[in-house]
Amino acid sequence: MGAKTGLLVYADGDVPALLRQVGTADLDRTEAMVRRLHPGREIARCEGSNLWDGVYPTEGTVYAASWPGVEVMGDQEVMIDRPSQLPDHMVAASTGRRLVLHTMHSVVDWLAFAVWEDGRLIRSLSLSPDSGIIENIGDPLPFERPYWAGDRPADIIPWPGEEDEPYALPFHPLELGEEALRTLCGFIQEGLPHPTDADAEAMTLYGFRVEDPHAPTPTNRRPGSAQPHKPCVHRASTH
Repeated sequence: MGAKTGLLVYADGDVPALLRQVGTADLDRTEAMVRRLHPGREIARCEGSNLWDGVYPTEGTVYAASWPGVEVMGDQEVMIDRPSQLPDHMVAASTGRRLVLHTMHSVVDWLAFAVWEDGRLIRSLSLSPDSGIIENIGDPLPFERPYWAGDRPADIIPWPGEEDEPYALPFHPLELGEEALRTLCGFIQEGLPHPTDADAEAMTLYGFRVEDPHAPTPTNRRPGSAQPHKPCVHRASTH
């Protein structure tokens, strides 16, 4: 598995159903959304992407689209270890709507996702094999239950010398991650598509460069100073 996501979705209802109906996104509305979600940042338009490729942009780039009833944004900045700590202004933007956060990183077998309804967090999960369960808020959603019940055990090749050690979790995070992406957002990154999946490659996202005018430039940054946030570093399996 090589999937990586840093995805926010705001919707007036069921995300998969809404995404199956979208056409061309409105550029001005999309830019307004990006500015609203990045207050104090300098925003400039750049080359875009699509929903399949654009869920994990390079640092400093955001891919986004605003359609009637549903808005999406791919942004590495939302890849936080504890989804419940998503910045308040991003949660507040979901008032009266559903908000879905989906983030995963295949290099470290890390998954985090969360769902808010009208600004209220109803489910948050973040976990990896090395760090275990980082955050687990709310009841598991129906699509999760077979994984927690042990019906979807991880199929991995252990490291040499660790053949007798059980996998740290009852399932592989990236397998649950794909299930979460399909159920909550209507498409997947890897695996066989279903006939009812949204055609993510056909959905154009606009591109934006997003910069903090007060951030130190690389030449002015002190050695050892903090770098942009990355997910927890865990040893990846060979799944």
